[in-house]
Amino acid sequence: MSQPLNRRSFLSAAAGVTAAAITSNAFAERDFSPGAAPVRYPDPDILVLDDRFKKYALGNTPIQRLYHNNDMLWAEGPAWNGVGKYLLWSDIPNNLQYRWLEEDGHVSKFRSPVGNSNGNTFDVEGRQISCEHGNRRVVRYEYNGKLTVLADKFEGKPFNAPNDAVVHPGDGSIWFTDPGYGSLMNYEGNKGDLQLKEAVYRIDARTLRVEKLTDEIYKPNGLCFSPDYKKIYIADTGASHYKEAQKHIKVWDIVDNKLVKGREFASMKLMVKDANGKVEEKAGMADGIRCDIDGNIWASAGWVGAGYDGVHCFAPDGVRIGQILLPEICSNVCFGGTKRNRLFMTGSTSLYAVYVETQGAHIT
Repeated sequence: MSQPLNRRSFLSAAAGVTAAAITSNAFAERDFSPGAAPVRYPDPDILVLDDRFKKYALGNTPIQRLYHNNDMLWAEGPAWNGVGKYLLWSDIPNNLQYRWLEEDGHVSKFRSPVGNSNGNTFDVEGRQISCEHGNRRVVRYEYNGKLTVLADKFEGKPFNAPNDAVVHPGDGSIWFTDPGYGSLMNYEGNKGDLQLKEAVYRIDARTLRVEKLTDEIYKPNGLCFSPDYKKIYIADTGASHYKEAQKHIKVWDIVDNKLVKGREFASMKLMVKDANGKVEEKAGMADGIRCDIDGNIWASAGWVGAGYDGVHCFAPDGVRIGQILLPEICSNVCFGGTKRNRLFMTGSTSLYAVYVETQGAHIT
């Protein structure tokens, strides 16, 4: 079916090849404000770049802006609590966490202060785990109200600023990234020197022993496991500070809790058409990433503009097959909702969601 001339992407004949898909930023971005005109189905900001994405893009559902607050400065770290049926996320600069209730859409300030928390997740027992920029540590909130510090040092040196975390259900271990952004500025933490090479770590859930998994990445950011837990995907945002860094997502095989064969999984490069019709290759950065039950990687994306910012979906072979366009930079994503078939997206100063015809592969 041909694409109408609106916010939909302009697709080349070779659509399905990541570098060949062309999206357009030539049109006005969508109005999500209260009272805005409804959007005709299918939602024009859900883009099919490859036929493989058609099965996931529902034709009769919209992208919804669930929450917006001018006082919220940088929304991050969404995590779904299946028992409480709520979504938790961080506002890093404001040093607090928010909660959205599935029951009635109510949003409230959940917890503050939170050490300028970034990424959040839940372990196999349902306890919240958070990466604290300001305190340079990974913590767990206990049912008795206490706080357990899971990790704050490696080889006697403080972490830079833990960023995002995932839990392995097999042994309960916590895997997290430490790119250091929260210590590079007072805005998202406490400015200070980075004590360690940026790296990825694993915390043994029983002993709390910390093991470095890899530092073969410039600035490891969002991370997720494959559905069978035999691979781990990690977004590299090192281009923010290293000229030689690639804007891409990497993948490693997991063998006996060791990472081997690190390689590029997907490039964030994309051909984008501007308002003057000029087609140019652009590359933003992936931040938070999640995997669905079919092995597709859903990556938050930003720092380019209209036609790019939002969520990019990559098939297991690394080909970009679809996009969800947002009018803000998307920082992170997670699957949630009663059936885990709703993609939640933190977008700068807002929380968005869209139903998709797949499910998250993991707890959150």
